[in-house]
This record gives sequence, structure tokens and C-alpha cells, in this order.
Amino acid sequence: MSAERADRTQTTVVIADDHTVVRQGLRMLIDNEDGLQVIAEAGTVPDAERMARAHRPSVLVLDLNMPGGSSLEAIPRLREQAADTAIVVLTMQDDPAFARQALQAGALGFVLKEAADEELLEAIKLAAAGDTYLNPRLGARLATAPAEPAGPPDDLSEREVEVLRLIALGHTNAEIASQLFLSTRTVETHRAHIQQKLRRTTRAELVRYALEHKLVDL
Repeated sequence: MSAERADRTQTTVVIADDHTVVRQGLRMLIDNEDGLQVIAEAGTVPDAERMARAHRPSVLVLDLNMPGGSSLEAIPRLREQAADTAIVVLTMQDDPAFARQALQAGALGFVLKEAADEELLEAIKLAAAGDTYLNPRLGARLATAPAEPAGPPDDLSEREVEVLRLIALGHTNAEIASQLFLSTRTVETHRAHIQQKLRRTTRAELVRYALEHKLVDL
């Protein structure tokens, strides 16, 4: 981790990537652009969260694959803990499902590392202004993705589909219980049944399933 004094007249950036060489290259790219300043770096998910809370950057550039947990699951927490910080995901994952997940979770940008030199600066500027940026190739693939068959998949009940949809939208068990007029314990039971039927245990896995089966939209 490293940090420097922020110039608040500029768009401040924190870089989160577990490869030092990548961070150095990104720092050089961003610092050479007028109006942008890298103020801190992080190499793990917990460090990224700490740096975002401590420095409140305009933009957090977040790698999807880092030690210390799921970057996708960290995005909603980051949106709560540092609400003024926009998140731009920078990743090698060119699967449209990951783009859907990241944007659904609250990221404003999704850039592929292979195109970082051409796209990252634009994505940072747009995100800092509250606008969204999606890698054009992924955007095209999302737009032409075939529709999934309707109806509850994998023997999920209608109620379980409702619960899964709210999980994918980032709601807690307590919030789901309130919205569906159920007890929290009942929601927990539904969630356990969903995980068992789908053989998926983490929230990120459930979110991806819901997106793949068109149970939620961007």
C-alpha cells in the first residue's frame, strides 16, 4: 500500500490491483493525464476498502481478482462506506456476466485490462462525473445475448425466485423479510433451500446465476 497527499482540485484515484507492476503502469498512465491524480494504492480487497474509506477518492479502480475476498461482493460495501467514490472495475474477465454483476452491484465502469490504455482514462472521467462506461465489445455482447426461457429454473419455487432476485439486487435478509412480509428466519430458510438447489453458496455465485437466468436486469 502507498498513499500521497490529495490535491482536491483534481480527480483523485485509488488503484487496487494485486500486481505491483500493473499498479505502477496504471499510476504512470493516470498521473500523466491532466486533472487526474493517483493518491493511493492497494493490493488486497480489505486494503482497497480501507483506502477508499480513508482517502475518499473520486474514483476507485478495482481489479476483480485480488486476495482477501470477493471484489464483486465488496462493491456494495464500498458504495455504502465511501458513497462519494465511483468504482471502475478493471479486469481480464471478458465474460458479460461479470460486467452485469459489477454494474448491478454499483460500479460505474467496466474496463478490460487489454484495452486499459485506450479506455481507462475515459472511464475514470465519466465515472467521476456520475456517468457509466462499459467496454464496447462487452456492451455489444450484452445487447445481443439470447433471451433465457421464462419461468422458475432449477425447481425453484415462485417465492424462492423472489428471494433470489432480491439477494441479487443486494438486499439483506432483514430487508427481504420486510419487503416480502416474512420473518427473517423464513428468508434464511428460503436462502438455504436456494443454495442447496442451485449448489451455489456465495452471494457472488447467486448474483451471477440470477443474471444468467435473466431474473434481474441492469
